[in-house]
Parts: sequence; C-alpha cells; structure tokens
Amino acid sequence: MARPCLPALVLVLLARGAGAGEVPGTVIALEVLVPPSPGQVPTAAPPRFVLLESGDVFVGGTNRLAAGRLGKDEMRSLLKEVDQLRKLPGLGSTVSFGAEWPRLRLTLRKGRPLEIVVSGDPAAAPASLRPLASLLLDLSAYDHPSLRPHAPASFALRASEGSLPGGCRGWTFDVSATEVTVSARSVAAAAATGWPTGATAASACVGAKSYIVTLRPLLPGERAE
Repeated sequence: MARPCLPALVLVLLARGAGAGEVPGTVIALEVLVPPSPGQVPTAAPPRFVLLESGDVFVGGTNRLAAGRLGKDEMRSLLKEVDQLRKLPGLGSTVSFGAEWPRLRLTLRKGRPLEIVVSGDPAAAPASLRPLASLLLDLSAYDHPSLRPHAPASFALRASEGSLPGGCRGWTFDVSATEVTVSARSVAAAAATGWPTGATAASACVGAKSYIVTLRPLLPGERAE
C-alpha cells in the first residue's frame, strides 16, 4: 500500500501562502488551519469566515461554503468589535496561545489593514488578549439565519507528486498536472464534477507519476494563488 505524502504537500502550500486569496471588497477574513490527517490537506479548505463590504458573508467548513447576508446593524456591531480589537495595547502580527495548533490567520481590511497570525486555542488566551480570542471564537463558529449552501463557480486546482492509499483516478483537467505543481490554476466548477473538493484530497495518475490533487473552492472575484 502506498504511503501518503500529505505532510510534504502541506509544507509546500504553507510556503506559498496558500489559502484564501484576496477577495474584492473583503472587510474581515479568517482562515483556520488544523493538523493534517490522512487524505486531508487543510490548506485547501475554504476560508472559515469572510465578510464583504456589501454585507455578503461566507462561512466555510472542511469542504463546503455557505453564503448569507448581514444587515447594517449586524455589520456595525461586528465592526465595532473589530475596532475594539485594534485598540489592544501591544497587539502584534503574530500571537501564540501556547500551542502549535490550530493556526489561524485573521485579516482586517476596514480602515488600517491588519493581519494577525495566531497559533494555539483562543480559549486559552490570557485576559489581555480576550477581545482577540472572543472574535476568533465567534468567527470560527459563525452562524446566521440567512446562511444557505453556496455552490462555487470555480476552484483552485493544485497538485503535488505523491500518492494516497488505494487506487488513483485519471487526470481529467485541461491544464497539465505538472503546471499545477508549480502554481494553482482556476478551473470551472463543471471541471471539478466528481472530484473531492476542499481539504479532502484525491489521488491521480498521469503516466508513471501519481499526484495528490486538491480543489479549493473560490469565492466570487477570488483568483487561484
């Protein structure tokens, strides 16, 4: 049985800064990275939370996205929480809550751009960082009555040489496997039909080579990176 090469792929994706690309109109974005497990590439999961200037909101899990819309008062309340966060004394671009996992990246675009990379469970945050921890916990488990399943129009296709346990499928994409080992390519949703998406990886064979393949759901206006 072939041994999975997921850790190597995860390292490659982290080095390239994989994850949510810049979505036009983003106000708040949160990505959550958990330890890789067999058959999973966490960096290919959709973003956990994205709020746009329009009030449109997207919430992601391991593989899928939901979309909804916040009212003006709801947006105002959330942005007020963000404003309080910006006032925290000594808040830097990296924060540790004492553990390696999970890893979170919070991006704030409203006003002065701010990006905070966090390691560890926000529930373990000290009192001085509880406003940050509270926001992270809220966004990580965000729910809203307007949320409905969202079908992405396109996916970011990426591959790395390697194999997963079991058999492999044939390569069905117009772009070559070699190209997407270098950088991700956007493919239409129709091209991804029948393939696992998000953090769930697939194994594909092209000639004598095998590849671990991921398809990360793209938000409206987002480009593959």
